[in-house]
Amino acid sequence: MNSKHIVITGSTRGIGLGMARAFLSMGHVVSVSGRHRELVNAVARKLQNEFSPEKVAGFVVDVTAPRSVDQLWLKASLWKPVDIWINNAGIGPSGELFHHIYPEEIDEVIHTNLTGVINGTRVAYLHMKQQGAGAIYNMEGFGSDGRTMPGMTLYGTTKRAVRYFTHSFAKEMVEKKVLLGTLSPGMVVTGLLLESVKKAPAGPQQSIRIFNILADRVETVAPFLARKILENQKTDVRIAWLTKWKIFFRFFRSFFRKRAVFFNDDLNSSQN
Repeated sequence: MNSKHIVITGSTRGIGLGMARAFLSMGHVVSVSGRHRELVNAVARKLQNEFSPEKVAGFVVDVTAPRSVDQLWLKASLWKPVDIWINNAGIGPSGELFHHIYPEEIDEVIHTNLTGVINGTRVAYLHMKQQGAGAIYNMEGFGSDGRTMPGMTLYGTTKRAVRYFTHSFAKEMVEKKVLLGTLSPGMVVTGLLLESVKKAPAGPQQSIRIFNILADRVETVAPFLARKILENQKTDVRIAWLTKWKIFFRFFRSFFRKRAVFFNDDLNSSQN
């Protein structure tokens, strides 16, 4: 097996960290990254101890700043040539109705969830075009398919835009050996989801009932996404864990058997 080098933005926790672990467990090389140097260093050291110092590197990046993203590519590629780039960094839903959100938070969410993806895609594509190969994946989320829910307007708007941007740019790309697609993990029990449950307009208990039908743990979803990324040979692809058929089957099965992946204790846990 040829070892791949995967760069993942926003990979110090949640699904990003889960994918880093999944790739490493498969024998690949990973660059983890995030905004906070102390956290990046701590996560990188932990993964190095768990897997191998030669397999993990950590880099600080602000995805909202094009120059910072370009520096991430340069530093990561100087360490090892980059094969796969995953734009995962994002800010989760606040749970607040849109008219209650301050302008500063609006700017932060849009710049991180959308501008950050655009910056990462542009930088990775230009370098991969030059090297003649590579793959880029952008993380979807609630709203990517157009669904709406109270408290999800701002977050869903950015994720809807991520799907459009990725699909449209995939049609424009002139270097056909560079792949571009999206990742749809569904509902994953992470710190972002826990915070949205706490603030859900319908109340935490109602949300927990729904999430126990549809949600999954990081350790279940991340290996699936990692495996499908490594297997994929097509561009403009959407790799989805929670498909429409899976949603239908889970709601049907919920009448006969209860799932329990999401617990009250999770609401009191520390950030993922």
